[in-house]
Amino acid sequence: MEIKILSETENPVLKRIEVVFQVEHDQTGSTPARSEIKEALARKLKKDPTLVFVKKVETKTGTHTAVGTANIYHSIEQAKLIEPEYIIKRNMPEKEKGAE
Repeated sequence: MEIKILSETENPVLKRIEVVFQVEHDQTGSTPARSEIKEALARKLKKDPTLVFVKKVETKTGTHTAVGTANIYHSIEQAKLIEPEYIIKRNMPEKEKGAE
Protein backbone atom coordinates (compact mmCIF):
# COMPACT_ATOMS: atom_id res chain seq x y z
CA MET A 1 0.00 0.00 0.00
CA GLU A 2 1.41 3.35 -1.05
CA ILE A 3 -0.09 6.67 0.14
CA LYS A 4 0.31 9.92 -1.77
CA ILE A 5 -0.85 13.26 -0.34
CA LEU A 6 -2.80 15.17 -3.02
CA SER A 7 -3.51 18.27 -0.91
CA GLU A 8 -2.89 19.44 2.63
CA THR A 9 -4.72 22.51 3.96
CA GLU A 10 -4.26 24.09 7.38
CA ASN A 11 -7.57 25.16 8.95
CA PRO A 12 -6.68 27.41 11.91
CA VAL A 13 -10.32 28.09 12.83
CA LEU A 14 -11.08 24.39 13.45
CA LYS A 15 -7.49 23.67 14.61
CA ARG A 16 -6.91 20.88 12.10
CA ILE A 17 -5.15 19.95 8.88
CA GLU A 18 -7.45 18.74 6.09
CA VAL A 19 -5.83 16.15 3.82
CA VAL A 20 -6.86 14.61 0.49
CA PHE A 21 -4.92 11.43 -0.25
CA GLN A 22 -4.59 8.65 -2.81
CA VAL A 23 -3.83 5.02 -1.94
CA GLU A 24 -2.35 2.56 -4.45
CA HIS A 25 -3.29 -0.94 -3.26
CA ASP A 26 -2.08 -3.24 -6.06
CA GLN A 27 -0.58 -5.77 -3.64
CA THR A 28 -3.68 -6.36 -1.52
CA GLY A 29 -6.28 -6.01 -4.27
CA SER A 30 -9.03 -4.88 -1.93
CA THR A 31 -9.42 -1.41 -0.43
CA PRO A 32 -7.23 -1.22 2.70
CA ALA A 33 -8.89 -1.01 6.12
CA ARG A 34 -9.48 2.44 7.58
CA SER A 35 -7.09 1.61 10.45
CA GLU A 36 -4.27 0.77 8.01
CA ILE A 37 -4.80 4.03 6.13
CA LYS A 38 -4.92 5.97 9.40
CA GLU A 39 -1.58 4.49 10.55
CA ALA A 40 0.07 5.07 7.16
CA LEU A 41 -1.12 8.70 7.06
CA ALA A 42 0.14 9.30 10.61
CA ARG A 43 3.57 7.89 9.69
CA LYS A 44 3.80 9.89 6.47
CA LEU A 45 2.80 13.19 8.13
CA LYS A 46 4.67 12.44 11.39
CA LYS A 47 1.54 12.86 13.53
CA ASP A 48 -0.01 10.91 16.39
CA PRO A 49 -2.42 8.28 14.93
CA THR A 50 -5.04 9.10 17.60
CA LEU A 51 -5.37 12.60 16.09
CA VAL A 52 -6.00 11.31 12.53
CA PHE A 53 -9.63 10.84 11.48
CA VAL A 54 -10.24 9.23 8.07
CA LYS A 55 -13.58 10.57 6.80
CA LYS A 56 -13.97 8.86 3.44
CA VAL A 57 -12.17 6.29 1.25
CA GLU A 58 -13.45 5.39 -2.23
CA THR A 59 -11.85 3.02 -4.71
CA LYS A 60 -12.33 3.99 -8.33
CA THR A 61 -14.20 1.22 -10.14
CA GLY A 62 -11.92 -1.20 -11.98
CA THR A 63 -8.69 0.15 -10.46
CA HIS A 64 -6.47 -0.39 -7.44
CA THR A 65 -6.52 3.29 -6.54
CA ALA A 66 -8.55 4.76 -3.69
CA VAL A 67 -9.02 8.47 -2.99
CA GLY A 68 -10.05 9.76 0.41
CA THR A 69 -10.14 12.61 2.90
CA ALA A 70 -8.89 12.87 6.47
CA ASN A 71 -8.67 15.47 9.23
CA ILE A 72 -5.69 15.70 11.57
CA TYR A 73 -6.45 17.63 14.73
CA HIS A 74 -4.10 19.49 17.08
CA SER A 75 -5.75 17.77 20.09
CA ILE A 76 -8.17 14.95 20.77
CA GLU A 77 -10.46 17.37 22.64
CA GLN A 78 -10.81 19.51 19.50
CA ALA A 79 -11.61 16.42 17.42
CA LYS A 80 -14.37 15.37 19.82
CA LEU A 81 -15.93 18.84 19.60
CA ILE A 82 -16.05 18.89 15.80
CA GLU A 83 -16.15 15.38 14.33
CA PRO A 84 -19.53 13.59 14.25
CA GLU A 85 -19.78 10.66 16.66
CA TYR A 86 -20.00 8.07 13.86
CA ILE A 87 -16.67 9.26 12.39
CA ILE A 88 -15.01 9.04 15.81
CA LYS A 89 -16.36 5.46 16.25
CA ARG A 90 -15.19 4.42 12.77
CA ASN A 91 -11.68 5.59 13.60
CA MET A 92 -11.41 3.81 16.97
CA PRO A 93 -9.08 0.82 17.29
CA GLU A 94 -10.94 -2.52 17.03
CA LYS A 95 -10.33 -3.49 20.68
CA GLU A 96 -11.94 -0.25 21.92
CA LYS A 97 -15.01 -0.72 19.69
CA GLY A 98 -15.76 -4.07 21.33
CA ALA A 99 -15.61 -2.52 24.82
CA GLU A 100 -18.57 -0.19 24.16
